[in-house]
Amino acid sequence: MTDRPVKKIFLDPNKEPLLHAAHSPSLLATLEANQVEVAYQCREGFCGACRAKLCRGKIAYNQEPLAFVRDGEVLLCCSQPVTDVIIKLV
Repeated sequence: MTDRPVKKIFLDPNKEPLLHAAHSPSLLATLEANQVEVAYQCREGFCGACRAKLCRGKIAYNQEPLAFVRDGEVLLCCSQPVTDVIIKLV
């Protein structure tokens, strides 16, 4: 069995990145585990409260969100990074 590489989450390009382990269910869970406060409500992609700006990188949704997502945005509650990412919390 091959280990999946850990992805890096940058909130500020000038600070150390957070590490997103392969077993983490979402970007939101990783941020919470690192004591980063993020607005959220449903954790399922229904409401859009956890919306953030995806500045760089690629994500994949665990399930397609029902909330409207514009280009350049990501719902943290139901997504995983495919590559290292830079996100801006709004």
